[in-house]
Amino acid sequence: MPKQKTRKAVKKRFRLTATGKVLHRQAGTSHLATRKSKKRRRQLRGTTVLAPVVAKRIRVALEGVSY
Repeated sequence: MPKQKTRKAVKKRFRLTATGKVLHRQAGTSHLATRKSKKRRRQLRGTTVLAPVVAKRIRVALEGVSY
């Protein structure tokens, strides 16, 4: 049986840490920033850890294993 392919869309959007946590970029940072408050823009910077329930599915997609 052939290998499962890694989902390329997932690979571009998420990263795994050494301990196995899934990092993602916050939503709402691309455009229309002037209408958002300074506090909100500051808090949207950088990456955050994904919730464990969702992270499990992302990890599976990155490994290339089907559900």
